[in-house]
Amino acid sequence: MEKKYTIPIGPVHVGLKEPITAWLDLEGEKIVGATVRPGAIHRGIEFMARDRNPIQVIYLSERICGICSFAHVIAFLRAVEDAAEYPVPVRAQYIRTLVLELERLHSHILWAGVACYSIGFDSAFHLGMVLREKVMDVLEALSGNRVNYGVATVGGVRWDITPEVAKAVKEMVKYYRAEFGAFYDIVTADPIAKARMRNVGVLTADEAVRYNAVGPTARASGIRCDIREMSPYEAYADFNVKAIVPQDYYGKAYGDVFDRFLVRVLEVQQSLNIVERVMEGLPEGEIVHEKNLNKVLATLKKAEGTGWGVIEAPRGDDTHIVHLKAGDENVNWWKVRAPTYANAVSWPLMFRNNELADAPLIINSIDPCISCMERMLVTDAANGDKKVVTRAELLEMSREKTRRLMQK
Repeated sequence: MEKKYTIPIGPVHVGLKEPITAWLDLEGEKIVGATVRPGAIHRGIEFMARDRNPIQVIYLSERICGICSFAHVIAFLRAVEDAAEYPVPVRAQYIRTLVLELERLHSHILWAGVACYSIGFDSAFHLGMVLREKVMDVLEALSGNRVNYGVATVGGVRWDITPEVAKAVKEMVKYYRAEFGAFYDIVTADPIAKARMRNVGVLTADEAVRYNAVGPTARASGIRCDIREMSPYEAYADFNVKAIVPQDYYGKAYGDVFDRFLVRVLEVQQSLNIVERVMEGLPEGEIVHEKNLNKVLATLKKAEGTGWGVIEAPRGDDTHIVHLKAGDENVNWWKVRAPTYANAVSWPLMFRNNELADAPLIINSIDPCISCMERMLVTDAANGDKKVVTRAELLEMSREKTRRLMQK
């Protein structure tokens, strides 16, 4: 008879890139249940925004996540622009799209390297780290920063595409066309790497829908969901983006770690195509609707209403909702639902019937950003030892907490 016991992984673990704790229920080496608990780095960014105007909140939103900082900025700005009915020039929309795809390249290449590290494929990990440098060089040429680019603002962008940046982008695309295929071939052709990822952390299509998986995690399970296709924003309507799913390339979607790897590396090629088309079709015109920030703030101060912005971040649907109140310069309230907040709910399903040694790989397979999702606890309800809170109860608890904080 197998011995049953529970062990923790994290919050500090050599296989995890951010602090999170997972209590795994084991029978021998097999995982039969799990409870996932973040909470080490919750920062209260949404509450901090109430003391800041929308221009100032841009820099808060950019610091929700280091890897997909621009995705959060654009989701926030689109929510503000929706609430205030604020226009964005077409050239600015193209530049926003360009930076979003550059950020997707960086995020996916970084994740692919980390996935190789999680299975002990260190040579491929180091190759991935070398490859990511090229796109970071382009981002630095455009903005002066390798993370937290400071490119976007209300009604447009702050930096234009110079001839030097255009040349760097062209060289980057040529470099990845020549070099990234070798990385893909090395990993997918290695029988040990494939054995470590295939049929590990499986999430079926039905489970992905039932548990609201998003982004590459959902697409790896065969779900055709990509906001760039379903509800195009910025310049994506001009590029006819299609969701990448494994069955279109290999006949079947397993929904495992290997498929999550495939979807991301295939999206690297897709992003390179979009980057090329952005640069080829970049229109002339202004890059921002209004340069004078005092005039921008005066316009936003008159706005009244709720706006929302949802984009396809590298990890999946990134949703920001903003409420502006006429006469109040500061943001009235702001809600962020990052993709990890949705994907983490599937962790207990992915863990079941897998080996303990695969737990860090399964956690990393959704490309988690713990600082993005620091407002939740995920549990395996089958254990019966955790209270399940209904939506109405959670809403009332949230309102009560807000009332309590505002009285201080």
